[in-house]
Amino acid sequence: MYGRLTLYTRRKVSEVLVMTQEQQSKFGFTNFAENWNGRLAMLGFVIGLATEFLTGQGVLSQLGLM
Repeated sequence: MYGRLTLYTRRKVSEVLVMTQEQQSKFGFTNFAENWNGRLAMLGFVIGLATEFLTGQGVLSQLGLM
């Protein structure tokens, strides 16, 4: 009985390990994608502030929305 339990447990653990290795792609909600999303958002924010500072107009007025 204990032998079957350990085989069952080992099989499930190996399936979980295979699933986690397959899920570590570069698409979707992964750490890699979230890091790049945050970096690009910060870059866009700084560029928006710099553009507003240099032109004296807000981003929305530059786009003609205000």
